[in-house]
Amino acid sequence: MAKTISEDRARLVQLTDENRTSLSALSSMLGRNPSYLQQFVRKGSPRRLEEKDRRRLAEFFGVNEVELGADPDIGRPRESEDFLAVPRLALDASAGPGAVSAEEISFDSFRFSRRWLREMGLDGARLSAIRVEGDSMEPLLRSGDEIFVDRNKRAGEGIHVVRIGDALHVKQVQASAPGRIKLISANDAYAPIELGGEEVEIIGRVVWKGGRI
Repeated sequence: MAKTISEDRARLVQLTDENRTSLSALSSMLGRNPSYLQQFVRKGSPRRLEEKDRRRLAEFFGVNEVELGADPDIGRPRESEDFLAVPRLALDASAGPGAVSAEEISFDSFRFSRRWLREMGLDGARLSAIRVEGDSMEPLLRSGDEIFVDRNKRAGEGIHVVRIGDALHVKQVQASAPGRIKLISANDAYAPIELGGEEVEIIGRVVWKGGRI
Protein backbone atom coordinates (compact mmCIF):
# COMPACT_ATOMS: atom_id res chain seq x y z
CA MET A 1 0.00 0.00 0.00
CA ALA A 2 1.42 3.40 -0.98
CA LYS A 3 2.48 5.68 1.85
CA THR A 4 0.24 8.74 2.21
CA ILE A 5 2.09 12.05 1.94
CA SER A 6 1.25 14.62 4.63
CA GLU A 7 -0.49 17.89 3.74
CA ASP A 8 2.58 20.05 4.44
CA ARG A 9 4.79 17.84 2.26
CA ALA A 10 2.21 17.81 -0.54
CA ARG A 11 1.94 21.60 -0.31
CA LEU A 12 5.72 21.93 -0.56
CA VAL A 13 5.74 19.83 -3.75
CA GLN A 14 2.86 21.89 -5.19
CA LEU A 15 4.57 25.22 -4.45
CA THR A 16 7.84 23.91 -5.89
CA ASP A 17 6.13 22.97 -9.16
CA GLU A 18 4.17 26.25 -9.35
CA ASN A 19 7.36 28.28 -8.94
CA ARG A 20 9.23 26.26 -11.58
CA THR A 21 12.03 25.23 -9.26
CA SER A 22 13.16 21.94 -7.68
CA LEU A 23 13.50 20.42 -4.23
CA SER A 24 17.27 20.08 -4.71
CA ALA A 25 17.60 23.78 -5.65
CA LEU A 26 15.52 24.79 -2.63
CA SER A 27 17.67 22.56 -0.39
CA SER A 28 20.77 24.36 -1.66
CA MET A 29 19.08 27.71 -0.98
CA LEU A 30 18.67 26.58 2.63
CA GLY A 31 22.35 25.66 2.82
CA ARG A 32 21.48 21.98 3.04
CA ASN A 33 22.47 18.82 1.21
CA PRO A 34 20.70 18.78 -2.20
CA SER A 35 18.71 15.69 -1.13
CA TYR A 36 17.46 17.28 2.13
CA LEU A 37 13.95 18.26 0.98
CA GLN A 38 13.63 15.20 -1.25
CA GLN A 39 14.13 13.00 1.83
CA PHE A 40 11.73 15.16 3.83
CA VAL A 41 9.01 14.71 1.19
CA ARG A 42 9.57 11.09 0.16
CA LYS A 43 10.90 9.47 3.35
CA GLY A 44 9.55 11.72 6.09
CA SER A 45 13.05 12.47 7.38
CA PRO A 46 13.19 14.84 9.15
CA ARG A 47 9.63 14.52 10.47
CA ARG A 48 9.28 18.32 10.59
CA LEU A 49 11.27 21.09 8.98
CA GLU A 50 13.41 23.18 11.28
CA GLU A 51 11.82 26.54 12.06
CA LYS A 52 14.45 28.57 10.21
CA ASP A 53 14.13 26.37 7.11
CA ARG A 54 10.33 26.52 7.17
CA ARG A 55 10.38 30.31 7.58
CA ARG A 56 12.84 30.72 4.69
CA LEU A 57 10.69 28.58 2.40
CA ALA A 58 7.51 30.41 3.43
CA GLU A 59 9.17 33.76 2.64
CA PHE A 60 10.35 32.48 -0.74
CA PHE A 61 6.90 31.21 -1.71
CA GLY A 62 5.04 34.11 -0.11
CA VAL A 63 2.81 31.82 1.98
CA ASN A 64 1.93 31.37 5.64
CA GLU A 65 4.25 29.02 7.52
CA VAL A 66 1.23 27.00 8.61
CA GLU A 67 0.97 25.69 5.04
CA LEU A 68 4.40 24.13 5.50
CA GLY A 69 3.68 22.50 8.85
CA ALA A 70 3.96 25.27 11.45
CA ASP A 71 1.72 24.91 14.50
CA PRO A 72 -1.27 27.23 13.89
CA ASP A 73 -1.60 27.83 17.62
CA ILE A 74 1.85 29.32 17.91
CA GLY A 75 1.79 33.02 17.11
CA ARG A 76 4.34 34.27 14.63
CA PRO A 77 6.51 37.30 15.41
CA ARG A 78 4.78 40.62 14.91
CA GLU A 79 7.11 41.47 12.05
CA SER A 80 5.86 38.44 10.12
CA GLU A 81 2.25 39.42 10.79
CA ASP A 82 2.72 43.03 9.66
CA PHE A 83 5.19 42.57 6.82
CA LEU A 84 5.45 40.36 3.76
CA ALA A 85 8.80 39.26 2.35
CA VAL A 86 8.86 39.63 -1.45
CA PRO A 87 11.64 37.37 -2.82
CA ARG A 88 14.24 38.92 -5.10
CA LEU A 89 15.12 36.46 -7.85
CA ALA A 90 18.64 36.11 -9.18
CA LEU A 91 17.72 36.86 -12.78
CA ASP A 92 16.91 39.88 -14.93
CA ALA A 93 13.95 40.69 -17.16
CA SER A 94 15.45 42.19 -20.26
CA ALA A 95 14.00 45.36 -21.73
CA GLY A 96 16.32 44.81 -24.67
CA PRO A 97 17.51 41.77 -26.64
CA GLY A 98 16.66 39.28 -23.86
CA ALA A 99 18.29 38.05 -20.66
CA VAL A 100 18.94 34.35 -20.28
CA SER A 101 17.09 33.04 -17.25
CA ALA A 102 19.10 31.79 -14.30
CA GLU A 103 17.58 29.29 -11.87
CA GLU A 104 14.72 31.13 -10.20
CA ILE A 105 15.94 31.00 -6.62
CA SER A 106 15.65 33.92 -4.20
CA PHE A 107 18.93 35.47 -3.05
CA ASP A 108 17.36 38.25 -0.99
CA SER A 109 13.96 39.79 -0.24
CA PHE A 110 12.16 43.09 0.18
CA ARG A 111 9.94 43.43 3.25
CA PHE A 112 6.77 45.44 2.69
CA SER A 113 3.97 46.45 5.01
CA ARG A 114 0.90 44.30 4.41
CA ARG A 115 -1.17 47.45 4.95
CA TRP A 116 0.77 49.21 2.16
CA LEU A 117 0.24 46.22 -0.12
CA ARG A 118 -3.51 46.37 0.55
CA GLU A 119 -3.55 50.10 -0.19
CA MET A 120 -1.72 49.43 -3.46
CA GLY A 121 -4.26 46.77 -4.41
CA LEU A 122 -1.63 44.03 -4.09
CA ASP A 123 -3.19 42.11 -1.22
CA GLY A 124 -3.24 38.45 -2.26
CA ALA A 125 -0.76 38.95 -5.10
CA ARG A 126 1.95 36.31 -5.58
CA LEU A 127 4.89 38.65 -5.94
CA SER A 128 8.48 38.22 -7.05
CA ALA A 129 10.99 41.05 -7.51
CA ILE A 130 13.39 41.11 -10.44
CA ARG A 131 15.65 43.74 -12.01
CA VAL A 132 15.18 45.32 -15.42
CA GLU A 133 18.05 45.44 -17.92
CA GLY A 134 18.13 47.39 -21.19
CA ASP A 135 16.41 50.48 -22.55
CA SER A 136 13.52 49.21 -24.67
CA MET A 137 10.92 50.11 -22.02
CA GLU A 138 12.26 53.61 -21.35
CA PRO A 139 11.05 56.00 -20.10
CA LEU A 140 8.49 53.80 -18.32
CA LEU A 141 11.06 51.32 -17.01
CA ARG A 142 14.77 52.03 -16.87
CA SER A 143 17.71 49.67 -16.68
CA GLY A 144 18.35 48.86 -13.02
CA ASP A 145 14.74 49.34 -11.90
CA GLU A 146 13.31 46.68 -9.60
CA ILE A 147 9.87 45.47 -10.63
CA PHE A 148 7.27 43.41 -8.80
CA VAL A 149 5.70 40.67 -10.89
CA ASP A 150 2.34 39.21 -9.84
CA ARG A 151 2.38 35.60 -10.98
CA ASN A 152 -1.33 35.31 -10.26
CA LYS A 153 -2.01 37.67 -13.19
CA ARG A 154 -1.02 36.00 -16.43
CA ALA A 155 -4.00 36.93 -18.62
CA GLY A 156 -5.12 40.13 -20.31
CA GLU A 157 -3.19 43.05 -21.70
CA GLY A 158 -0.66 45.15 -19.80
CA ILE A 159 3.05 45.11 -19.00
CA HIS A 160 4.21 41.56 -18.35
CA VAL A 161 7.37 39.57 -17.91
CA VAL A 162 7.37 36.90 -20.60
CA ARG A 163 9.63 34.01 -21.46
CA ILE A 164 10.59 33.33 -25.07
CA GLY A 165 12.74 30.22 -25.23
CA ASP A 166 15.25 30.59 -22.39
CA ALA A 167 15.17 34.41 -22.38
CA LEU A 168 13.05 36.73 -20.26
CA HIS A 169 11.62 40.01 -21.53
CA VAL A 170 9.48 42.76 -20.03
CA LYS A 171 7.03 44.10 -22.63
CA GLN A 172 3.61 45.57 -23.16
CA VAL A 173 1.45 42.57 -24.09
CA GLN A 174 -1.35 43.14 -26.57
CA ALA A 175 -3.73 40.72 -28.26
CA SER A 176 -3.21 40.46 -32.00
CA ALA A 177 -4.74 38.10 -34.53
CA PRO A 178 -6.46 35.00 -33.08
CA GLY A 179 -3.87 32.88 -31.32
CA ARG A 180 -1.15 35.50 -31.62
CA ILE A 181 0.40 38.01 -29.18
CA LYS A 182 2.08 41.33 -29.91
CA LEU A 183 4.94 42.46 -27.62
CA ILE A 184 5.42 46.23 -27.65
CA SER A 185 8.32 48.31 -26.32
CA ALA A 186 7.84 51.76 -24.79
CA ASN A 187 10.96 52.95 -26.63
CA ASP A 188 10.04 53.71 -30.26
CA ALA A 189 13.50 52.58 -31.36
CA TYR A 190 12.33 48.98 -30.88
CA ALA A 191 9.80 47.50 -33.30
CA PRO A 192 6.88 45.43 -32.01
CA ILE A 193 7.28 41.65 -32.00
CA GLU A 194 4.39 39.38 -32.97
CA LEU A 195 4.46 35.72 -32.01
CA GLY A 196 2.14 32.76 -31.75
CA GLY A 197 0.64 32.27 -28.30
CA GLU A 198 2.42 28.92 -27.95
CA GLU A 199 5.80 30.65 -28.44
CA VAL A 200 5.38 32.91 -25.41
CA GLU A 201 5.01 32.01 -21.73
CA ILE A 202 3.46 34.76 -19.61
CA ILE A 203 5.28 34.78 -16.27
CA GLY A 204 3.19 37.51 -14.65
CA ARG A 205 2.05 41.10 -14.79
CA VAL A 206 4.30 43.97 -13.66
CA VAL A 207 2.41 45.71 -10.84
CA TRP A 208 5.03 47.98 -9.22
CA LYS A 209 8.43 49.48 -9.95
CA GLY A 210 11.17 51.14 -7.95
CA GLY A 211 14.52 52.63 -8.85
CA ARG A 212 17.06 55.37 -8.34
CA ILE A 213 16.21 58.99 -9.03
